[in-house]
Amino acid sequence: MNTTNPMNQKTGLLLFAHGARDPAWARPFEAVLAQIASQRPELVMRLAFLEFMSPGLEEAARELVSAGCRRIDVMPLFLGASGHVRRDVPPLVEALRQQHGPAVRWQLHTAIGEHPAVIQAMAGATLDWLNTAAPTVKPS
Repeated sequence: MNTTNPMNQKTGLLLFAHGARDPAWARPFEAVLAQIASQRPELVMRLAFLEFMSPGLEEAARELVSAGCRRIDVMPLFLGASGHVRRDVPPLVEALRQQHGPAVRWQLHTAIGEHPAVIQAMAGATLDWLNTAAPTVKPS
């Protein structure tokens, strides 16, 4: 992903996760943000949460717009197209479109868990565990 679009406008990335009451929930998402930042330090990014945690989507979006982003890619860090991804997230992104007007282009992407590389990574990690873990149940 380029940090500027063809019209020479700055692009931002908004990683959007569910959130939880337990602060430890944020750690894997913060690690994703850190890994992206280490490989793409020029990319303006924010992590936001749907509920229970801060910042929320609107606050993180406002920070990206304030940083000069005129195209913002919203990446739902959900394992699948759950009710939240299908029903709740599109209206939230539409509200951002309305709030910020035509000067900012919002692109909502498919849930990250549906990406083939994520499915492959989860299968690979599970197979790695199966291949290295001692069996807990003997076959009968």
